Amino acid sequence: MAAGKIKITEPFPLEAGGVLSGVEMAWHSFGTLNRAGDNVIWVCHALTANSDVSEWWPGMVGPGLLLDTDKYFIICVNILGSCYGSTGPMSVNPKTGKPWYRSFPLITFRDVVRGHELVRKHLGIKKIQMIIGGSIGGQQALEYAIMYPDLIERLAFLASSVRYAPWGIAFSQAMRLAIEADPTFEQDIRGGGSKGLRAARSVALLSYRNDAIYNKSQREDDENKLTEFRASSYQNYQGDKLVRRFDAYTYYLLTLLSDTHNVGRGRGGAEKALQKVKARVLSLGISSDLLFPVYEQKYLAEHVKNGKYVEIDSLYGHDGFLVETEKLTKIIKPFLEA
Repeated sequence: MAAGKIKITEPFPLEAGGVLSGVEMAWHSFGTLNRAGDNVIWVCHALTANSDVSEWWPGMVGPGLLLDTDKYFIICVNILGSCYGSTGPMSVNPKTGKPWYRSFPLITFRDVVRGHELVRKHLGIKKIQMIIGGSIGGQQALEYAIMYPDLIERLAFLASSVRYAPWGIAFSQAMRLAIEADPTFEQDIRGGGSKGLRAARSVALLSYRNDAIYNKSQREDDENKLTEFRASSYQNYQGDKLVRRFDAYTYYLLTLLSDTHNVGRGRGGAEKALQKVKARVLSLGISSDLLFPVYEQKYLAEHVKNGKYVEIDSLYGHDGFLVETEKLTKIIKPFLEA
């Protein structure tokens, strides 16, 4: 594994307006880039993940695995706006000498992809054999395939959408309301909004999982219990766990980023935009996904030139794309090697 960071000296204009200066982009890689610069699998990470794919996608990266480091150069870039090395709300604003906090400007996935492109050129990557991502990783990957269609051979699109639906935006807003309810969020300080972030994570978990998995994994054996339920403890644990590794300002910004996702914006609608994709597309849905229902993945497969839809069953809902390693490998490996 290798890790690096590049600093962009030229101004970085944003789709929604404004310009960032001194942008930094962090990345991790696995395996070796060949001389042609074309043995590449590009992984796009989800909301609170980072560029170290082996950390959050166990069983996927390594010799003989789906992301085979003996054959491929695996690259993942920490997205613009995140807090794992790339420029985001906790970075220093060069104009003020202080962290951006709430003043960090709105970014879109097109800005994120342009950040990825700068890393690609820096590393000498000439061709991407497959770009893969789940959730907002899928949104990044799809935008990349539209913006740079000649670069990407295959797109593996997992539990995602061509446009963030009102259902998803409603979850985003619920999470932002939770953060805003914490008065420390407005103080623009380290640790500001942490209690709100804890609550926001609890909201998010309800969209990532579903009743079936909660009723199984958090079931009570004591029929007489009145307090201290396992489900409550689980929500608390997950909230505390995120607060230790993330921050409310970044989380708030990334929910706004997710809301901007709409491949049809400025392109005459989604159907016209999807016709720009030249890559072979594998669109994978999870039957129990509440956040990105399977009709959204079916839509992509039906409106690109070379698309295929595959569905898997999982108790884990949306998080199935992180958990069902064997099922994903069985489906995606033939697609990659065809």
